[in-house]
Amino acid sequence: MSAGIFALPVSALAWLGRQGTRAIPALVIIGIAVPPLGEMLKPFVTEAVIVLLCISFVRVDVAALRGYLRRPGLVIAATVWTTIVVPLLMGLICLATGFDRLSPDVFLGVMLQGAASPMMAAPALAILMGLDATLVLITLVAGTALVPFTAPLFAYIFMGEMLTLSPVALGIKLVMILGGALAVSVLIRRFVSEAAIRRHGQVIDGFNILILLVFVCAVMGTVAPGFIAAPGLVIGLTVLAFVVFAILLAVTVAVFMRAGSERALSLGLMVSQRNLGLMIAATDGVLPGVTWIYFALCQLPIYLSPQLLKPLAQRLRVRKPGVAPPGHAVSCSPHEVSGSKK
Repeated sequence: MSAGIFALPVSALAWLGRQGTRAIPALVIIGIAVPPLGEMLKPFVTEAVIVLLCISFVRVDVAALRGYLRRPGLVIAATVWTTIVVPLLMGLICLATGFDRLSPDVFLGVMLQGAASPMMAAPALAILMGLDATLVLITLVAGTALVPFTAPLFAYIFMGEMLTLSPVALGIKLVMILGGALAVSVLIRRFVSEAAIRRHGQVIDGFNILILLVFVCAVMGTVAPGFIAAPGLVIGLTVLAFVVFAILLAVTVAVFMRAGSERALSLGLMVSQRNLGLMIAATDGVLPGVTWIYFALCQLPIYLSPQLLKPLAQRLRVRKPGVAPPGHAVSCSPHEVSGSKK
C-alpha cells in the first residue's frame, strides 16, 4: 500500500527530472508571470538554498573529491580567480570607464555581483547539464568561506561609504548554511548508498527543479512591475546582465582551458553565477530600487544558461572515451556527475 502511495509522486518527479534544462526557462517564466507566487515563496529562500546545497553535497563524486583534495592546484586557482581577481577586474573596469559616476545604483549592483561568492545553486545546475559538479562544489565552498573577508574589502575599496557590509553577520550566515547542509548530507550518505543515489538520479533531478522554483519565483517577482513602470530601464539592465554574464563565462573558460574544456566550462558556469541573495542578506535588503531590479534580471542568464549551454556540454562529454551519447544514462566519474535523460 505504501509503495502505491509514493509511486505517483516518484513517477512525477522522475518525469520532471527528465525535462532537465528544458524546465529551467519555464521556472523563469512562472516567476515573472506570477508575482504573487514570488511574494508567497520569498520567506523560504534561505531554506531553498540549503536544500539545493544538501542535494549537491549528497551527489558529490567521492572519488573525484579525493582526487581534487590530493591535487588542489586547480581548486586554489579557481578560488583565487572567482574571489579576488574577478571583483578586482570588475571594479577597475567600472572606474576606468566612469561607470560608477554614470549610474551609481547600477554600479553598486555590479560591484556586489562581483564581490559575491558563486551561487549555491551552481552545483545543481551543473548536475542538470552533466558537468563537473564536484569541482564546482569544492570551489564554491572555498570561495564562500573567503567572502566574509573579501567582500567588505572590495566594498571599501570601490564603493566607500555607498555600502556598509556586515562581515560578521555574513560569516555567521554562511557558516550556518554550509555547515548545516554538509551535516545533513553526511547523515543521508550514511544511510543511502551511492549506487541508490545514482539509481534515483532522475527523481532527485525532479526534486531539484521543484526547489529551484522556490528560489527563482522569490527573486523574479519584481521584474514585471518594474517593466511596467520603466520598460526602457528594464531592457537596458537586461542587456547589461547578459553581457556581464557572458564576459565572466567566456573569460573564465579561456583562463582555465588548459585544465580541459569540460572543467573550464564547469568553472565558467560557476563564476558567471554570483550569489546575489547572500549580498542582499548582508545589506539587510537596504538597496536602491534600480539595484534590486538589476539583481532580479541577473537571474535571467543564470537560469537560461543550462538550456543555452547544454548542447556544448554534451559535445564535450561525447568526445571523451567511454562516455555515452546524449540521452543515455552515464555513471559518475572524476569529471562527470550521474547522468540521466534531460
